[in-house]
Amino acid sequence: MSCDDYAISVEGVGKCYHLYSHPSDRLKQFVLPRLASLAGMPLRRYYREFWALRNIGFQVRKGDQVGIVGRNGAGKSTLLQIICGTLAATEGSVQVNGRVAALLELGAGFNPELTGAENVFLNGAVLGLDRQHMEQRYERILSFADIGEFIGQPVKNYSSGMYMRLAFAVAAHVDPEILVVDEALSVGDEAFQRKCNLKIQSLREAGATVLFVSHSASHVIEVCNRALLIDKGQLVCEGEPKRIVSTYHRMIHAAARQDLEAEVDAAPVETIERGKEGDVVAPLASNDDEAFWDPGLVSTTAVDYPSLDCRILSPRLLARDGRKVNVLAGGGDYVYAYEVHFEAAAAAVRFGMMIRTMRGLDLGGGVSTPAGSSHDFFVRGSVVEVRFRFHAAMEAGVYFLNAGVVTILGDEEKYLARIVDAVMFRVLAKRDSLVTGMVDFGISPSIALQKAAD
Repeated sequence: MSCDDYAISVEGVGKCYHLYSHPSDRLKQFVLPRLASLAGMPLRRYYREFWALRNIGFQVRKGDQVGIVGRNGAGKSTLLQIICGTLAATEGSVQVNGRVAALLELGAGFNPELTGAENVFLNGAVLGLDRQHMEQRYERILSFADIGEFIGQPVKNYSSGMYMRLAFAVAAHVDPEILVVDEALSVGDEAFQRKCNLKIQSLREAGATVLFVSHSASHVIEVCNRALLIDKGQLVCEGEPKRIVSTYHRMIHAAARQDLEAEVDAAPVETIERGKEGDVVAPLASNDDEAFWDPGLVSTTAVDYPSLDCRILSPRLLARDGRKVNVLAGGGDYVYAYEVHFEAAAAAVRFGMMIRTMRGLDLGGGVSTPAGSSHDFFVRGSVVEVRFRFHAAMEAGVYFLNAGVVTILGDEEKYLARIVDAVMFRVLAKRDSLVTGMVDFGISPSIALQKAAD
């Protein structure tokens, strides 16, 4: 396959940064080695090297959709900047065939002193389109960005969401042959993210090449036909997205278990067996597919709604043997449990739970009694433990659990207590899975040859 068949070709790329211990070392490095060279003295370095990338090589064929996954600090964003030409590589080469539209960071390519309208034409010129071509696209860009009269204001006055709207609108309407996105869409609201994803899909269907960094495993599996895994500045593996994402999950979970091992080794004996709240901590898994507790996987978006003399406490996920877990094996059975403290008497009560995706989509849930029925009267001071057993039928990804207590007030059902995003958990990819999408419906394929070719 010739180089012209590739949209992007990366060969032996590396990026090295010079790290200085003191500000004065920069001046020393600039002056003293030159003097030492003139005097014939041995050269000395006043910095240490940090290789953000080293010996990266891969090719992206025209029309491919390639996702790059890896932990924070792995070098993903640095690689995209080098591919787009906004950062020079220390070694190696990059060849790009086609017009590139890039969303690397918020507001990149915008002049903050110019208005949104002026930046539209400025970005078009940078991408090789003259004013006449941009005028033909201008109304479509404004309609997509939907920022109203702010298009005439300097972009330094824009919110992060407005920045993102305008930047993506320009990038998506300049007929890019290669679209490069660095997790930028996470800034917009859910409706705008949906609109962006539909636009990216239309670009892909038109034959554009898409290269993007994402922390959403389900997104990579859903839209990509190839994936790359980068760790500590090096390309670990590349190939079919589901296999790469599965490798990525096992890698970060192995790191989490190593961190937990270090905590266990350093802890007094009496703190090893139980967590801070008395929950049994999962033992270190000997199998990559076994559920375990990752102390770093904690919801930071939980919302505890104002209650009506009722509190939900200690929401948690449990394995069948009672261990507290938050990394689940796909296809396993688990228990979602929480306690309800009634600070006032309550009647006609029902308890509920809901599983949500990272993007806020309700996948499914359950209630403790059918509609039209309820539990007995609870007196003040009652403490109830609620448990919901469920099957982890979701595909690999990160999910959230909600908890709720409702009662009948007047003629309608009202929340006594509610927590959204109470528990964050991850589902591991199942090996050799035939499932596509987000949920495993237990589909069993059957193929039968009806007639052989003559």
